[in-house]
Amino acid sequence: MAHTADIQDRDGAPDVLASIRHSFPWLRHVFADGGYAGDKLRAALTKIGKLTLEIIKRSDRAKGFELLPRRWVVERTFAWLGRNRRLAKDFERTIESATAWLYLASIQLMKRRIAST
Repeated sequence: MAHTADIQDRDGAPDVLASIRHSFPWLRHVFADGGYAGDKLRAALTKIGKLTLEIIKRSDRAKGFELLPRRWVVERTFAWLGRNRRLAKDFERTIESATAWLYLASIQLMKRRIAST
């Protein structure tokens, strides 16, 4: 599921998680960065199902780069997808087209991984 850019990520998260609930019924724990903190999101997640939300925050005392637990997984995935030339810039006019290209890039990544094993 993708939504328009005028919806804040924290407000769109419950809709995204609800849309994948049937595909991934075993999903119980969600990691998110500080932008998703707040009681409103936690309350919305309790209505969806038995989901717990863990906010991964950067320490206030940290200076410079700090490796945060579980955060690297998302950043690594974005880096892999960013290697796809079509996803390097925002060429798409519709959400459906952008979503289709994300699926194609993900399929390409999985295909390469399977072929190398």
